[in-house]
Amino acid sequence: MLNSVAVLSDIHGVLPALDAVLAEPDVAAAERIVLTGDIAAGPQPVAVIDRLLELGDRAVWVRGNADRELVALARGGHTDIPDPIVPWAADQLSARDIELLAELPHPVTLPVAGFGEVVFCHGTPRDDDEVVLVDTRLDRWDDVLSDLPSTVTTVVCGHTHMPFVRLAHGRQVVNPGSVGMPYGRAGAHWALLADGAVALRRTEFDFDAACATISATSSYSSVGDWVDYFVRARASDAEAMAVFAPRDGRAVDSRS
Repeated sequence: MLNSVAVLSDIHGVLPALDAVLAEPDVAAAERIVLTGDIAAGPQPVAVIDRLLELGDRAVWVRGNADRELVALARGGHTDIPDPIVPWAADQLSARDIELLAELPHPVTLPVAGFGEVVFCHGTPRDDDEVVLVDTRLDRWDDVLSDLPSTVTTVVCGHTHMPFVRLAHGRQVVNPGSVGMPYGRAGAHWALLADGAVALRRTEFDFDAACATISATSSYSSVGDWVDYFVRARASDAEAMAVFAPRDGRAVDSRS
């Protein structure tokens, strides 16, 4: 049974944000650091993978949709992702990196003191690309979580880059937000599960220095624009919610 788990989601290849979170005392002290997907798809994919490998067995890797899509692109396939940084990132990966991402599990269940069995996933436990939001309807949550055993009362997800904690049919659902591509508020967002409680955390770092460092070290052609938009969190939470909302089933539900 683990006493403390730090959850880092949606790092998206942003090393300064990752390093800022790893330097947090509660992260350094956590028994496990769970990475709930979308780890490398960004301006510093290899550097982020290398840093996370340094954590050894303390890190528990969970597959995200972008991790799966990076593998598909690196192996000569195609995806529907419109973001041009993703195929660029796929081209940076070594054979070792591709194999690592290809073997990531989804979801992962771990025993955590005060929580019991906790399911860690990316989109939802059944689909790494499925969208659920803080205001998703309860009948949708019931469907999304229906395959879980009744003993699982906590689910930690990622994917939508906005932190929240809510109850859905008696289950606690946690989204730690994004380390590298936050929507709504700049900073590296993460979560801590310890002593039976969930704490949503936000780590500030020097955004100017981070943008400058990434721009100087990444060969992605539009890296300056990318870091300005994503590291500085130019997208508001309202804008992000508006984009994601049609994908959480509410449009279908409203017609039924």
